[in-house]
Formats: sequence, C-alpha cells, structure tokens
Amino acid sequence: MRITWVTRSFLDYRIPVYKALDEMCNHNLTVIYYKDIPPLRCQEKLKKILGDRAIARDKELRIGNRPKIDNASRANSSIRIPISPGLVKQIIQTKPDVLISDGFMQWTYAPLIVSALKGIPHVMLYERTAHTERTAGKIRILYRKFVSHWIDAIGCNGILTGEYIKSLLGWNDSRLTYGHMVADVTGMQNMISQIPNETISSLRNHLKIKGVMILFVGQLIPRKGVRELLNAWETFKQSNNEDCTLVYVGSGSQEQELKDIIKSQQIPDVILTGAIDYDHIAPYYKAADCFIIPTLEDNWSLVVPEAMACGLPIATSIYNGCHPELVHQENGWTFDPLKKESIINVLNQIINSKNQLKYMGKKSMDIVSKETAERAADSIIKAIDIAIKRHKK
Repeated sequence: MRITWVTRSFLDYRIPVYKALDEMCNHNLTVIYYKDIPPLRCQEKLKKILGDRAIARDKELRIGNRPKIDNASRANSSIRIPISPGLVKQIIQTKPDVLISDGFMQWTYAPLIVSALKGIPHVMLYERTAHTERTAGKIRILYRKFVSHWIDAIGCNGILTGEYIKSLLGWNDSRLTYGHMVADVTGMQNMISQIPNETISSLRNHLKIKGVMILFVGQLIPRKGVRELLNAWETFKQSNNEDCTLVYVGSGSQEQELKDIIKSQQIPDVILTGAIDYDHIAPYYKAADCFIIPTLEDNWSLVVPEAMACGLPIATSIYNGCHPELVHQENGWTFDPLKKESIINVLNQIINSKNQLKYMGKKSMDIVSKETAERAADSIIKAIDIAIKRHKK
C-alpha cells in the first residue's frame, strides 16, 4: 500500500511516527514537505528513514496577511493560504493508494484536489479543539464543512479534538480514530538514562536552584501564559517560605519583558535560561521536580508527554488539549491561567506535595508509556482502513 503524506512542515516528534508507519506499509510511505520550514536536523533524520521518498519542495506562493507561520499567534488570527505550484502533479506522480494531510489548511488543498480527481481515499489528521477554534469565522467553518466531502476519515490527536470534529461535521466515531499525536517518549527516556547524576547536580548548582525546581519549557510568548505565571509566582513567593525555584527554558518575544519585570520588581527565585536545542533539553527535565505549562491556547503540548517520559508530575492549563488523556489526580493538576488565584493554588499544591513528587512522576511515566510512535502509526493505519472501506462501498 502506497501512502503519500502531504504535511508541509514537521518536527522531531514526527520522525518516529514516520518510521513506524513506513514499516507498517512495507516501506511505501512518501512524505512531501516544504524545505524552508522544518529544521535541517529533522529533514536529515527523515531522509535517513525514507531516502528519496522524503520529498522537499522549494516552491510556494502565499496569499494572506502573514508571510510565514507565526507560532506566537492565536488560532485564526490571520489568513494565510500557502500554494505550492506543481504539488498536485507531484502527488499524482507518487501513485498513492491513500492520501494523508495535516489539518484543513496549509497544503491540504492538494490532497483534496487529488482525492476529488482520482477518487483516492483521503485521511486527514487534525489537532485543534473547540477552545482553539472558538474564534473561527463563518467562512472557515463553511469551508471545513464543504471540503469534508473529500475526506474519508479523520485522525484526532485526542478526546477534545474528536468532540470538536463531531460537533463541526456531524460525524460519529465510526469515521474517527484517536492518538496520532505523540512525543518521542522512547527517545527522551533514552537521553535521560544516559545523563549521570553528577551532570544534574552540576546543572542545578549552575542554575542556583533552591529546593523544588518547577520547570517550564516552551516559547516565551503571550499565548503560552508565561507572564501570567510570573505574576502569580511573585504573589505566591510573598506568602510561601518554602525553598523553590521557577525555571523558564526557551526564548521568544516576551523574554526581555520577563527579565525586566523580574529585575524591577525583584521577584525572587526565577531563572531564565534562554533557548536550549532540542537535543540538549533532557538534562533540564531530569534536573526538575515538577513541570508546569500555563498555556492560554494549545492543541496538544508535546512538552507535556516529554516531561512525563522524564518522570515529572505535571501542572497544566485547562486550555491545553492533552490534559484529559495525560494529566490525572495521580500524576498532576490542572488550573486556569486566566485566574491568578488558580495558578497560586496549584503552586501551593506542588510545594505541599514535595514528598510525593517522585511517586507522581513515576505515575506520569506509567501513563505516557502507552503513548508510543507505534501506537500513533497504528491509529493512522486504522484511519486508512476506514477510508479504504468507504471507497469500496
């Protein structure tokens, strides 16, 4: 079975899924993407797996008010239609038995056209939730409903995505599968297992960690709620005398703003490390005692399963699409980052549970151990089976 996956962009977490899916279809997977977006390290990893079946395109026209993807933006805050001349022809040349696309926009127009012209089964993988799509306008909604006629099955990353798709399109679970979105759990566990304790002690000393280390990893941008967390931390430290340190790993448009606030308001025990390359992030996970993510809008924060794979309990925003599957009472907490008292409350719970954090981290590892690349690929294969059966009717 020849599968052509039109994705435009991908990151490290997708590599193990591509590998597993390629093996499941007897090495007949082709991935077409835009070479200007994925980091070079990711493109090289994909080439090692697929060889010439990893096709990097270098042509694209963009219609809209943003020239490139802006990860700092909220969903639907801009209109951007990327068109790659010759993409439809190239897809047809791969002679696919099945098409896979990512989301309703980006390069999905091409698989939609090929599916309509050639009658080829089409699986779309989707990530968004009702919360991230709360501002979707009427034109977007009408477009999604219209093009769904050329989509046979949808792979959802989680429960909240499935609920949105069912409400949007009126589909039931017979055309949906779940679980295509996974972090590289195995890779992350392998990385931390090779880090000696001396390295972790040295890192904590270098960062000047006091007591419990609460870690955030991500972009320092408004959408991630980093300012809300800092404001709550300042109030929290005024009433809590326990030794604890908040560490931000990442960079972004708010990095200097956070530094200025910390300095001017003399907020204690906050460390900003700046950006850390993905291949060097594992020591920070291993050095931490708890992971926190105050995002105001995320489809599925991959840093959450990464942190879980490293044995960390999780404190996550209720606006994070992954929380129903991954964060439970036994391994963490949820909170509302738009309510300062909610953040303060969860910070107090983390500190009050400091003697249970290692146990909760083990529970995280148990939960995330099921979130494997093989499981994700199997979810996609099931969606493909649904799509093929629909075409045989």
